[in-house]
Amino acid sequence: MDQIARLRQFGLFDSRVPRYTSYPTAPNFSPATGADFQADCLRRVAPGAPVSVYVHIPFCERLCWFCACHTQGTKTLAPVEAYVAALESELALVARRLPPGVRMGRLHWGGGTPTILPPALIHRLAAAIRAAIPPAEAFDFSVEIDPTLVDRAKIEALAAEGLTRASLGIQDFDPLVQRAIGRLQSPEATARAIADLRAAGIASLNADLVYGLPRQTEARLAATVEQVLALAPDRVAIFGYAHVPWVSKRQRLIDETTLPGDLDRFRLATLAADRFAAAGYRRIGIDHFARPGDALDTAARAGRLRRNFQGYTEDDCPVLIGLGASSISRFEQGYVQNAPAAQAWQKRLAAGDLPGVRGHALSADDRLRARAIEALLCDFRLDLAALGEGAESLRPIVAEVAARFGDLVTASATRLAIRPEAAPLARIIASAFDAYLAEGGRFSRAS
Repeated sequence: MDQIARLRQFGLFDSRVPRYTSYPTAPNFSPATGADFQADCLRRVAPGAPVSVYVHIPFCERLCWFCACHTQGTKTLAPVEAYVAALESELALVARRLPPGVRMGRLHWGGGTPTILPPALIHRLAAAIRAAIPPAEAFDFSVEIDPTLVDRAKIEALAAEGLTRASLGIQDFDPLVQRAIGRLQSPEATARAIADLRAAGIASLNADLVYGLPRQTEARLAATVEQVLALAPDRVAIFGYAHVPWVSKRQRLIDETTLPGDLDRFRLATLAADRFAAAGYRRIGIDHFARPGDALDTAARAGRLRRNFQGYTEDDCPVLIGLGASSISRFEQGYVQNAPAAQAWQKRLAAGDLPGVRGHALSADDRLRARAIEALLCDFRLDLAALGEGAESLRPIVAEVAARFGDLVTASATRLAIRPEAAPLARIIASAFDAYLAEGGRFSRAS
């Protein structure tokens, strides 16, 4: 039986499972865990360990049809300015609850389109963040950048505020694919943005690609990969397109008949992965690639790779404070998500309330399963002894996975490893450790 037949046998082309950027996943969050829990968690942050900060900027001048993020379109800066003012209010509320001495080790601006901010608002927001949570001595600042909505002045403003890594959305350079997803972006505009970033001293660049897009073929994606290789990013992420029109209404603009089938999606992902590997990039987890010596590669080799809402990361901060509409905070006690709609988020802040509206308080069993799932997705192996107290309770699941997947995994009573040829099944295998899966929502395909 060839590899594709075996992968099909074990559900790769039929299963719908979470991406596991958190555990439990967001569909399992409850409104019973909200602002009060958020306030208590903020008070209990340990000053000795630096925290990560994520800032969500939901605005876009164009709404790409493939995107399922919490975003909204705007042609003026008025709502953006009002949003930054609300972020300043949220930062003040957060700072009042944090213990003295808390420092920021990581800062990430995501969206939406953070580079919709003009230089003045970039400086204003960065100053407010620093005032609320001062940077630690070792500080990393990354921003998601739309190459069509950035110029040298914005890049210089970000560099002046300490930008260390830029993540550029590319998706696919083919014009037919771009028209099918409502996102036109030329290789020339992307190359100009990269040149300006490097001229400003930004040493680390990440490129985001997507496979499984409408009208995408192996030839078209291969051409895109070659164009991306010519840009020489330090990292590449190749995400599978999640067609979830019940979540994102704008995806209804995509002609479903032009979407690649499950087998074609697999071949697209394999093609891109093989091309980047042949070019010297090292595979990181299920969908990232990094040049040898990049911090992500170093973390993976040292067993320090982590997984969060942005994907794979070397970020080892125990706390992630999410700011802005829809942002999710991760505390040692659990998760809290802010009100998803910008208007509802702003209304809570205007009333002087923290904006958390749903979340999940972690039990000891949750923490254990979270570590197991993260280990399988980051390292493709699991050692129950390394998980600590209570790990013996997961032995029956290890045995169940070993029985189900046979020679695609290697297993003992306390250890489990996914063989390289079974790496595409990692999310499915990890889902065996998910106690909430039957209660969750509708997920994207595993392929």
